[in-house]
Amino acid sequence: MKNGEPYFWVLEYLTVTKDPRTGLVVAIGGTEQAADTLQRTGFVNHPGPRGDYHRLPHGLATEEQRLKATAASHVLLAAGHSVHLDPALNALATPDRDREAALRHLAQLVERASDATSSREVAEVLTAVAAPTMGLLTLVREVVLTAWTALAADTDTLRAEPEPVAQLADSTEVLLRTAHRILLARNHLARTPERTAPGTTATTPVEQPSAPAARRR
Repeated sequence: MKNGEPYFWVLEYLTVTKDPRTGLVVAIGGTEQAADTLQRTGFVNHPGPRGDYHRLPHGLATEEQRLKATAASHVLLAAGHSVHLDPALNALATPDRDREAALRHLAQLVERASDATSSREVAEVLTAVAAPTMGLLTLVREVVLTAWTALAADTDTLRAEPEPVAQLADSTEVLLRTAHRILLARNHLARTPERTAPGTTATTPVEQPSAPAARRR
């Protein structure tokens, strides 16, 4: 092993990501050879405040952006360049993995509730459903509330069909009350003494009769 400090090729490291403000896929960093590869794989050179950078053209659909970014990254990697591809742009990643994980979590909660053998275990499931901060029902309410806020800001939609928007607002209150009721049940279960698991009964040990005393002759 040689003594000394490592040399980091910072300027040669290339990042392919999506600019949240413009929605454009940009490639930052890299060498002149990497720039040539980017231009051959669909990226265009563009001047920036701190030097030139590369980006995909305007007007591309999201899926087309992902395909081009993934293809360019793999060509760069095959040529020996150091590349970081934003996971959101990786077209080879499993689609809907977050949704699938959420569905698995719900299925696990159903299974846990079905297999529960004590009040404490049921209370744990209800906590996951209705906890004030990260409970599933609380998060669903946040989604509905955000959707209602977006619709309420759209004056055209609000003027054309005010009733559905108003019902959406009412739904957020219903979800809030439902979560509160579930938490009340959860708190009640948490205070309840542990119940005996199904299929078992408490037994009282039977006292064995003592042997009769020997009679004296």
